[in-house]
Amino acid sequence: MRRAGLFGVPRVRPWSWQAFLLGFGVVTASAAIQGICVALGAKLYFAAFLPSLFVLGIVAGAPAAAFAALLTVPLVWWAFIPPFFEFMPLTSANADSINFFCLLAVLLIGLADLCRETMAIISRGGLKPSGESAATNSQ
Repeated sequence: MRRAGLFGVPRVRPWSWQAFLLGFGVVTASAAIQGICVALGAKLYFAAFLPSLFVLGIVAGAPAAAFAALLTVPLVWWAFIPPFFEFMPLTSANADSINFFCLLAVLLIGLADLCRETMAIISRGGLKPSGESAATNSQ
């Protein structure tokens, strides 16, 4: 684990086993938070998972966040969509919520990857001019 110089966010190498273990831990913690929300009456099945995917994408990279998103779908289907703790055929509304989660997960993971790369560029000192650009005319 290393620290990004500018923001102090701990970072994990994207394809390491630590990144995937962190992804599993984030899904577990999000499931616990989602369980509390469901016990309080919330019907937003993926509410606790979306912010954690974004943070996981920044800290551990896109592969770990994609792993967590793929792990989230069957977990939510099994544990949080009624009837609880059973795999039953999905209703149209439940299938739509899973599709919407997948769309948001792809967008958030992409945004997190861009943020991660931007932090890496800034911690290296920013972009360096490469001499003459193609836009300048040397005549």
